[in-house]
Amino acid sequence: MTQVKMGDPLSRVESLLKVTGGAKYAAEYNLPNEAIGVLATSTIARGRIKNIDTREAERAPGVVAVVTHENAPEIPGYSASVDNEGSRVYGQEFRLFFDGTIYHNYQPIALVIADTFARADQAATLLKVTYEEESHDTDVRNSLDKAFKPERHDDYSRGEAGAYKSAPVKIEQEYQTPIQVHNPMEPHVTTAVWEGDNKVTVYNKTQATKISQKEIAKSFELDEENVRAYSPFVGGAFGSSSRVWPQEMAAIMGAKVTGRPVQVVLKRNQVFNMVGYRPRSVQKFSIGATTDGTLTGITHDAYGSTSQYEQFTERLLDPTKTMYSCPNLDSRYKLVRLDMSTPCWTRGPGETSGSFALESAMDELAYALNMDPLALRLKNYAEKDPENDKPWSSNYLMECYEQGAERFGWSKRNPEPRSMREGDWLIGMGMASGIYKAARDRAVVRAKLSPDGSLLVQSAVADTGPGSATIFTQIAADVMGTAIENTRFEWGDSTLPYAPGQFGSHTTASVGSAVYEVCTALKQRLQQLATGTASAAMQQAGPDELVFENGTMGLKDRSASLSYGEILKQQNLPQLEVIKESEGGPLLDEYSSKSFCANFVEVRVHAATGEVRINKVVSAVDAGKIMNYKTAESQVYGSVVWGIGIALMEEGKIDHRFGRHVNNDLEKYHVPISADVPEVDVILINKPDPVVDPMGAKGIGEIPLIGFTAAVANAVYHATGKRIRELPITPAKLV
Repeated sequence: MTQVKMGDPLSRVESLLKVTGGAKYAAEYNLPNEAIGVLATSTIARGRIKNIDTREAERAPGVVAVVTHENAPEIPGYSASVDNEGSRVYGQEFRLFFDGTIYHNYQPIALVIADTFARADQAATLLKVTYEEESHDTDVRNSLDKAFKPERHDDYSRGEAGAYKSAPVKIEQEYQTPIQVHNPMEPHVTTAVWEGDNKVTVYNKTQATKISQKEIAKSFELDEENVRAYSPFVGGAFGSSSRVWPQEMAAIMGAKVTGRPVQVVLKRNQVFNMVGYRPRSVQKFSIGATTDGTLTGITHDAYGSTSQYEQFTERLLDPTKTMYSCPNLDSRYKLVRLDMSTPCWTRGPGETSGSFALESAMDELAYALNMDPLALRLKNYAEKDPENDKPWSSNYLMECYEQGAERFGWSKRNPEPRSMREGDWLIGMGMASGIYKAARDRAVVRAKLSPDGSLLVQSAVADTGPGSATIFTQIAADVMGTAIENTRFEWGDSTLPYAPGQFGSHTTASVGSAVYEVCTALKQRLQQLATGTASAAMQQAGPDELVFENGTMGLKDRSASLSYGEILKQQNLPQLEVIKESEGGPLLDEYSSKSFCANFVEVRVHAATGEVRINKVVSAVDAGKIMNYKTAESQVYGSVVWGIGIALMEEGKIDHRFGRHVNNDLEKYHVPISADVPEVDVILINKPDPVVDPMGAKGIGEIPLIGFTAAVANAVYHATGKRIRELPITPAKLV
């Protein structure tokens, strides 16, 4: 039997199922009498449907039904008042097949259901649709004059507005980031089946089974316990499965219309404008400093985009508020309404785009000061959170700088741009800092201990790939002293105890705390239940005098011990069950909790063609105590790979004449492949945070990506002497 501890590089508990095909994803349940639905989409960006003729499609072979706004079942929740308190999305969600209004190109206008995908897909081409088309707008850059301050968003300032203007050294620039699309390997899919009129099960691709359950129940006016969202395996999401989207509603509506299970899978081109994306940003950034590099003032004006029917806000300004000690800062965030679908959270939501402006401007300032970029950051290190004046719950950014720079060889860098060369290749070194919230939310976990010593821990939490199920198994086994073979974690089902969505780098702190606390409570119950002469001393023992290991409870001096099974048998208990709710206490409010990183990047730029290759990456991360070295390193690798894509190639291109993506597949929307990714050197500081949670962990999923794109851009400038302020950095911008 294997004893594991928090931090051990344990392989994923579900890995065998995944590599052998035993893991079922949302499209693989193959329910009896299952039908397949295909969404037909609009060909205009704004207007109304004048007429939709479904007759030919309905007569096509294998077609079961065609659902449009003219015959869709009533969705009671569509007429209810909007209630999205606490959400960063404000307004009326998209209502599928509600009326004939067109809000964006590729909007779903019909669901064609047939006995096979091929037949449904063919029949969808037979729909005849005429529109009343209206003029549209899909370009943020040309619509900044229409920008407005969003609801539920306060601008932030401290000290004197515009203070940078009087600084002896200042930078005033504009930075832009493009649309980025999640493009997870598994397309978005839902299989829905009704049991009578009031109970529905959805086999779903979701990052939050409880959010799916709640939103579906609200839409169809069902009791929450009559909605089951089942999603144990998710083939990537990155934020794109954080809310209910059209394919979920379509499958549920289709199943209601046909009286049989219906599966709806989005095609790759539909993923581009139907299930969220990272919106384009335009950021006007100004920063000033004294001649010794002390920051005196920052002004940051950021613009994002949203749909016509909702306001989606993201944290573009957050790194600027908190990263550096600067007495004067004024920042504003505005939105532009476009004829596109609503954006959504994308890995490092807001901070990824916002940090590109901040960390690029810091690099530009360093050159203007004739100062080392790392030295400038060290000079303006924030001893406490500048935004709220609270102490950090923990902050090991200085260790990130020190260890990252040493491992990277930063001291060997010639500071002069275009000074390092190998043959036809210009060599550049750049770096950037990162900061991201380390939050904790409410979670509930159930633990069941059996007489054979096996432990089952349950939570509704999703695991979209980062290894959460493995980490929670580890925490449970470590705290309870059970062998890993005897410890099982069950997840991804809304019938299990409450868990927040898996996003925002708070899953481990939230659900992990509940796992830790429920196992601690389970140990206390075992101590209370122990009877007999041998256990009398154990009942009186304090927590520091007891040892729980190898499935037994005993005194540290080894004078007495009982197996868990013996204790349960003494009490004639078929199993011992404990449920524990966990959330952060008032101590969390006294501190500012963040994760930190420092990314160092070396690039090679071909002097003639402008081709950029990432040659070396060192990513140093402070994410508290590491729960599993193997999965934590994988998280950093994932962030770096995506950072390379965002910096050098990813760009959602829209033909604004039609408001339509022109590169809406993985042939034209470029993402990194193995040849684009060098060996990545990961440094995990691995020092526990004493405040956020009992394990000492902080969030790691987003932090390595924050600032990474600026590190690449800064390295490209060092190599070439050309400053690229609009991502991606393509050869055309360098030659």
